[in-house]
Amino acid sequence: MSEGRALPQAAYDAYRHVALEATGSTNAEGLARARAGDPGKLWITAGRQTEGRARRGRSWTSEPGNLYASLLLIDPAPAAALASLPLAVAVAVRDAVQSVLPPGAGVPDIKWPNDVLIHGRKVSGILLEAEQLPDGRQALVIGCGINIAHAPEAALYPVARLGAEGATAAPDEVFAHLLIAMADMLALWDHGAGLSAVIARWRRHAIGLGRPITVRLTSETLLGRFDDIDDEGRLVLTEDSGRRRLIAAGDVFFG
Repeated sequence: MSEGRALPQAAYDAYRHVALEATGSTNAEGLARARAGDPGKLWITAGRQTEGRARRGRSWTSEPGNLYASLLLIDPAPAAALASLPLAVAVAVRDAVQSVLPPGAGVPDIKWPNDVLIHGRKVSGILLEAEQLPDGRQALVIGCGINIAHAPEAALYPVARLGAEGATAAPDEVFAHLLIAMADMLALWDHGAGLSAVIARWRRHAIGLGRPITVRLTSETLLGRFDDIDDEGRLVLTEDSGRRRLIAAGDVFFG
């Protein structure tokens, strides 16, 4: 569990769940429901996706047997606070993964900002997408894909799957843990007001602090040392030249 249930049962019951056999993308489905007036706190899961996507427009392999889930939130926080939400989401996914791993399996870590790794191999994908609705509401979907039975053959990073670690949980069971862990972390994040507590939890499971890294940005690639994250969740990089950089988003590679 996410270090034990932190909330009263009613807090978990406030989240609704729609299970689909298949959809193009659970994130796209969530945004479509937001446009149709859904009030949020809605989980959408699918047995498979036909148009799954990852960060920066990359596709996401969506074979049956893995977990594909998106949480729709409406007006989750002031816009300035949303940049820190991926840290809370990463801890929630990490806790859900830990919950279904057997004794002796690899311990899941977090690579900045929100990649969950086992033995240095990526076991999940997280994609947050926001949209301003015509009525003025802000819709946000938190997409979570967890490799259970399958792992992509061609991926940007080395990949893992829970089945190879001895986990026997089906997607529905993994989702049950994710729902609880996400509700706990969203309550801790508290619309951005609880970011310091989230960062403390994130650091507890972080990998790569103090190590040489490569950060691939949209327009440049940086080399240096991963010193820390700041109080807004940005990566603090000391370049080989000694210059310090604060990075809000990018692809991180070790070594």
